[in-house]
Amino acid sequence: MMKDYALIAYAYDQSVRIYVASSTNLVEKARQIHETWPTATAALGRVLTVSAMMGMMYKEGERITIRIKGDGPIGTLLVESNPLGEVRGEILNPNVYIKYENGPKAGKLNVGEAVGKGFLHVTKDLGMKDFFTSSSALQTGEIGDDFTYYFALSEQTPSSVGVGVLVNVDQTVLASGGYILQLMPNASEETIQKIEKTIGNFPAVSSLIQIGKTPEDILHMLSDGTEEILKKQPIDYVCRCSKDGFARSLSALDQETLNTLIHEDGQAEIECHFCHKKYTFTKEELINIEKNRK
Repeated sequence: MMKDYALIAYAYDQSVRIYVASSTNLVEKARQIHETWPTATAALGRVLTVSAMMGMMYKEGERITIRIKGDGPIGTLLVESNPLGEVRGEILNPNVYIKYENGPKAGKLNVGEAVGKGFLHVTKDLGMKDFFTSSSALQTGEIGDDFTYYFALSEQTPSSVGVGVLVNVDQTVLASGGYILQLMPNASEETIQKIEKTIGNFPAVSSLIQIGKTPEDILHMLSDGTEEILKKQPIDYVCRCSKDGFARSLSALDQETLNTLIHEDGQAEIECHFCHKKYTFTKEELINIEKNRK
């Protein structure tokens, strides 16, 4: 099976920047952790794939958090990523399986309905005191369109985002990938028209990956052979949660809550939302946490 990785490249005489990712294993790992049903798998997988590529837009030590809050049955999707190709996410309701009943997409997973109407928020942690959040309204809930709109509105960067996840009959992930294509200020009218034509007829990225196309192949198709690859980055579902991290969270609790844990519950069990690993704190450990914060 193809390894997961993403590329950053220039194309058309450095007037276009293109990111392409193959993310099948990453999305399958997320599916296993969150036990998602097919439409939820596709929604979470699409956001994880876009966030892996977006992470590459930042410098080491920076990270981004993407929150999609729609009124569909999935509820909220939250995904974090960094420039090292590490992503992790959580989904409020993993048990969603909705298909299109009729029309050209009949039988396909209906991510738009599962996500619903609402907002997309991107929070950037650039290592400064304050975080920066920008938001845009969801356009279709299909994720690709929503990020295309977000980049145009919030980042003032004309972009095209294509992302897709194919799910097997046994609910495992068959293929997953995506691209982000961004126009630089120096893109000519001729280049813009050429790209619009390419994207208008472009096949689904997930189906290209399913037939064995690599990110390099997809990049070559998107850039009409004008690509210059700048970087190749492995991407993976990685959660760096730790007992120490959760101990810090416990020490930030108010006195009353901490007292209840110590004297009534006699312990605390915390589960990480991103990887579902459980951490148990004994009564002694909780007393220590309380002592050390004074």
